Amino acid sequence: ARAADQARRLGARINAPCQVAALRPSAAFHTLVLSDGSEVPARAVIVASGAHYRRLDLPDLARYEGVGVYYAATGVEAKECAEHAVTVVGGGNSAGQAALYLAEKGCQVSIVVRRGSLAETMSRYLIRRIEADPEIEVLHETVVAGLEGERHLDRVRLVHTPTGRARTVPCAGLFCFIGAEPATEWLEGVVALDDKDFVLTDRDLPAAIADGPAFAARAPMPYETSVPGVFAVGDVRSGSLKRVASAVGEGSGSVRSVFEHLSMI
Repeated sequence: ARAADQARRLGARINAPCQVAALRPSAAFHTLVLSDGSEVPARAVIVASGAHYRRLDLPDLARYEGVGVYYAATGVEAKECAEHAVTVVGGGNSAGQAALYLAEKGCQVSIVVRRGSLAETMSRYLIRRIEADPEIEVLHETVVAGLEGERHLDRVRLVHTPTGRARTVPCAGLFCFIGAEPATEWLEGVVALDDKDFVLTDRDLPAAIADGPAFAARAPMPYETSVPGVFAVGDVRSGSLKRVASAVGEGSGSVRSVFEHLSMI
C-alpha cells in the first residue's frame, strides 16, 4: 500500500483490476491491448507478470499451505521445522539448495523425486554435497500421495511408483520445488522466450537478435527483451533468481534502462 501511495504521488496511474491480453509492438509506440478491448500506448514497457508456481495435485493441499506446506525455504520456515523431519519435493537446483539449507538448520531431510536419478535435472556440485550430507536422504521414483495432521502438517504418505509400496513418514514441513509456469501467454510470438517460455533478455538473447536489425544502432540494454523498449524483470524473466529481493532490484535496474531508451528516441 505504501509503494502504491508513493507511485501515485510521483504521477503514476494504477489500473486495477486490469488484465493485459496482448502486446502489439511498433517503432514509435508499443500498444498494450487489455482484456476489455481497450488499448494503452507506451513508449516503453516493463513486463513483471511473474510466474504461477506448480502445486501438488492433492485434495488437502490448500488446508496445509502455510502450516506445513511451503514454497520457499527461508529462515522462517527453517525455524519452524528445526530438529524435525522434512520433505523436499523436486529434483532441480532449487530443491537441492533448499535441502542443503534445511539440513544445515538441523532438519532431517528427505528429497522426493519422480525420476530415477538427479543427474538430469540438478547440478553435479549440488548432487555431490547432497550425497555427502548424512542428514539428507534421496527417495527416487517416489511421489507424495497424501498429507496428514490436525492443525499442522505432521505426516506425509509416500508411494514408490515402480512397486506401488506406500508408507507414511513424519513430516513437519513439505517444501515444494516442482517448477513454475511463467505468465507469458500474452507474449508468445511477440518477444523471444526460452524453452520453458520465460522471457529472454539482454545477454541471453540469441546472437541473431542481439546483432540483428532491431538493435542495429546499439546493444540490448539490461533487462531488455528482443523488442527494443520492452523490458522484463522478476520471475517472468529467464535466468532470474526467483526471489523477492532480486525482483525488486531488477525492477529498479530496468527503470534506468527505460530512461536510457527514452533518451534515444
